[in-house]
Amino acid sequence: MRLRSVAFVLAFAATALAIPAQSYEPLRAKCEINPTTDGSKLSLHIFDERDCPERQHCGSDFSSDSMNRFTGITLTDLSRDGAHLTATLKGDAGTFTCTGVVHDQYLFGDALFTPDETFVDRMAKLGFTGYDSRKLQTYTLLDVATDFVRSLQQADIRGLTTDNLIALRIFRIDPAYAQSFVSMGYQQPDANKLIALKVQGVNSEEVRQIRDLGLKPTLDELIRIRIFHITPEFVHRMQNRGLKDLTIAKLVQIKIFKLDE
Repeated sequence: MRLRSVAFVLAFAATALAIPAQSYEPLRAKCEINPTTDGSKLSLHIFDERDCPERQHCGSDFSSDSMNRFTGITLTDLSRDGAHLTATLKGDAGTFTCTGVVHDQYLFGDALFTPDETFVDRMAKLGFTGYDSRKLQTYTLLDVATDFVRSLQQADIRGLTTDNLIALRIFRIDPAYAQSFVSMGYQQPDANKLIALKVQGVNSEEVRQIRDLGLKPTLDELIRIRIFHITPEFVHRMQNRGLKDLTIAKLVQIKIFKLDE
């Protein structure tokens, strides 16, 4: 289920936070940049050669739209075998570079991340602490910036943490998404609830369709609706079978015990 995705993201963020506080030293590793499977954007793989001798099934992969922020490299450059390139990605939290040679549409080389300590100071003023170089690198690669954080705070989204800012950015959760629930009469969800809603693909249009059928789902029930694939069409089908006084809990039970088959 998609809940596993958010669990992985939050676990990854928590692991980074658990590293003892230390000075913000540069990080060095190996890197690969190549086109995504559909060829539409860049994909980055960062790994330690000692722990990842075969360069597969290890390290960290990034293929979000934020990879298009790289300068010094384009998709076209990856067809220039033998080209020496330095791909640079600058963010509020620091600067990441991948310097190497192109071969078979892969730029393979050395990664260097240089943290920006002034970012840590700015985030501290916003109420966020517990940073180290590795977490700052993650913020840089995912484009977790102070403007983004301020926008969430100004929208009065509660429960923001150093960890879940990463998940909020990965799943492209912004004040407009939070406001969409308020406009439907819900109390504004906190940060973790917004992540759970977005991971399951809850959107305002489907919520309106469900509510037009006389159902009044809570935020938690909206998540269960998506998990169990309770669509407006499914509700109509159950109503046409003569089932009365349907609730979200009853519909979930019908799905769990396959009573609709």
